[in-house]
Amino acid sequence: EVADGRYVLFGRGGNILASIGDQGVLIVDSQFPDMVPKYQSTIQSLGGGGIDFTINTHWHYDHADGNELLGEAGSWVITQRHSRDMMTQFNTIDTVTNPLVEQEPYDPVGLPVAAFETRMEMFFNGEQIDLIHSGPAHTMGDAAVYFRDANVVHMGDVYNNAGYPFIDAANGGSIEGVIAFCEAILQEINPGTVVVPGHGPVASYDDLAEYITMLTEIRGNMMALIGQGATLEEVLASRPTANWDDKKGDPTRLVDRAYLSLTR
Repeated sequence: EVADGRYVLFGRGGNILASIGDQGVLIVDSQFPDMVPKYQSTIQSLGGGGIDFTINTHWHYDHADGNELLGEAGSWVITQRHSRDMMTQFNTIDTVTNPLVEQEPYDPVGLPVAAFETRMEMFFNGEQIDLIHSGPAHTMGDAAVYFRDANVVHMGDVYNNAGYPFIDAANGGSIEGVIAFCEAILQEINPGTVVVPGHGPVASYDDLAEYITMLTEIRGNMMALIGQGATLEEVLASRPTANWDDKKGDPTRLVDRAYLSLTR
């Protein structure tokens, strides 16, 4: 429980943030179909009923594949406009270190019934919930979801707290965009805000600020090398992430996708 009636549910896939209250249940992200019954029972054990609203932070399968089961059960799905468009078509996700992911179009029952461009406000369970899109970042259709009164924000995969972030550069994401998006959200929130990442443990305002510092430093190191005509292999060999590797792990995926976004 990160605030009164606001819970983070960990499972397989992206972190879920749930609002449980007098008006019903709203969740942010839906993980995988096999996880839906598990978190539905968790929500019921916390005093909630059916899931009334599902907000997707973006269209990737590990955050939205639960949509179809939830839609069948009557949940209304909401996401950013570009993410909804992506859910209607066949997509590939190049994760670099794993095989290419092929994502099929979603069944209409799992598609968002509402979409927004840059901002949307909801009023549910006694508080204002801001859905914020600050331009292409992890994908072209990311949404941060800020529960104002509870003072909790779900960042989706724009903020990854389980190692270095994956940037879906082939589908419009960029390291520049991730930095800019996080900076925009930092202006919206405050030092007491609970920050829920797409993956990894719950974090703080200071953690998000450090993440921006890290990515800005890595981008600067990479830009200096790219300016000298360095290839991807040369950039990887120079270890532009060296200061952070002990904390974050293997940087291959980040550097590969950041290179693509910085050189196109």
